[in-house]
Amino acid sequence: MALVWALAGIWVLSPVFGSLTVNGTRPNIVLLLMDDMGWGDLGVFGQPSKETPNLDKMASEGILFPDFYTANPLCSPSRAALLTGRLPIRNGFYTTNAHARNAYTPQEIVGGISDSEILLPELLKKAGYVNKIIGKWHLGHQPKFHPLKRGFDEWFGSPNCHFGPYNDKDIPNIPLYKDWDMVGRYYEDFIINHKTGESNLTQFYLQEALDFISRKRNTQQPFFLYWAIDATHAPVYASKPFLGTSRRGLYGDAVREIDFSIGKILGTLMQTGIANNTFVFFTSDNGAALISAPNQGGSNGPFLCGKQTTFEGGLRVPGIAWWPTHVTAGQISYQLGNVMDLFTTSLSLAGLDPPGDRTIDGLDLSAVLLESKVMDRPIFYYRGNELMAVRLGLYKAHYWTWSNSWEELSQGIDFCPGQNITGVTTHDQVEHSINPLLFHLGRDPGEKYPISVLSAEYQDAVIRISSVVKQHRDTMIPGEPQLNVCDLAVMNWSPPGCEKLGKCLTPPESKPWKCVWPH
Repeated sequence: MALVWALAGIWVLSPVFGSLTVNGTRPNIVLLLMDDMGWGDLGVFGQPSKETPNLDKMASEGILFPDFYTANPLCSPSRAALLTGRLPIRNGFYTTNAHARNAYTPQEIVGGISDSEILLPELLKKAGYVNKIIGKWHLGHQPKFHPLKRGFDEWFGSPNCHFGPYNDKDIPNIPLYKDWDMVGRYYEDFIINHKTGESNLTQFYLQEALDFISRKRNTQQPFFLYWAIDATHAPVYASKPFLGTSRRGLYGDAVREIDFSIGKILGTLMQTGIANNTFVFFTSDNGAALISAPNQGGSNGPFLCGKQTTFEGGLRVPGIAWWPTHVTAGQISYQLGNVMDLFTTSLSLAGLDPPGDRTIDGLDLSAVLLESKVMDRPIFYYRGNELMAVRLGLYKAHYWTWSNSWEELSQGIDFCPGQNITGVTTHDQVEHSINPLLFHLGRDPGEKYPISVLSAEYQDAVIRISSVVKQHRDTMIPGEPQLNVCDLAVMNWSPPGCEKLGKCLTPPESKPWKCVWPH
């Protein structure tokens, strides 16, 4: 056993694993990352419609993680964290243009994933893996940020969200790529019907996954498949066979198609005989977008608020691990997990060490997966450049609170609809550094009842958490922010491959400006 991590006087034991080979090969790795899918969208977590039979079965055959988190309440930073194993404040996916603001990668953003960051597929590639991304990249759309330059061998998907349609004059429609070149644009070659919600995109993404698995099944090379689809991100979509089939409306239709697709992927792994050598993990990039609910957004179950916030509904996400004959079926693990752990754990399962020249925030969960152990660790809740809250054990302390501004609320923008809690879901940025708001998430998962500052329970918990916060802040070295500068000239005017399709557009003159992030 090796001492691998120390915090506030708590030493954590973790076994040192060598390469976990099966029949002489490294395990395949499949990460299923959903977009804005909420903790409460799965039947196994109590969704009354029970419309996720394949995911529920996946949980019964593997490990369910009720306490799994993302690294940020927004898409781009959480994806950067997953692929680097590092908090967005470290890997540069944040903004310093304003305090505690969420920032991501729309078309006009100039930045993207820094060359100084080392991504999971780059490390796996050196170990002989063949890597494919299917779906949304969202780590920068300029050619220099192309995923095939960052360790992926194949790509079918888009660099940005599927917003639109645009007129291709003021704003270009978003491209979809097949490997190095675009093969069309949303709303032109790949239709999403805003009126009906019909689109075949999930079926395209499913077929790409099945084809990739089938092609790689008999090769000697292990593979890494990153299936990052986006049907549950507004504008929500589903293919015709699934439209109108859910009790939950269009959003439920999208969930049902995703569940069907994951059933197909797991079934193909079984049928091809490679399931026992394939580690699969299912999760989401952030909590459900309640601003889009109920027609275009999901459920965060009992948790407070949703996407964009650092309340539980913004960062707690579903987590399921599946690996037949390696992961004992039917487990529920209360290990505090984070998407950044998928970076470190995937490397460990492949017999690799994480980079030693930088801070890695993700933990190796191999002992959790293979030996049913539980490790003490904190969860840090960041919003932009600010540490908003920290969870340690069952206690969560808020050092800052806010949902979104009064001005936005007056315009109908509400990240906590129907969940106004006085002094908690604040519409001003309120600092609580002297007396943090403290909640016990076992008794109060909805963060409705702050523990009295006068109680012994409060004093004991805050002392322990404060020690963690001090150590974290004392050792924090923020990365260069990548999400500060915008420019219309960098939008998807002429992506690689546009010449072959006759779809190149003329960009405007470059006039960069300081991006404005309202929340």
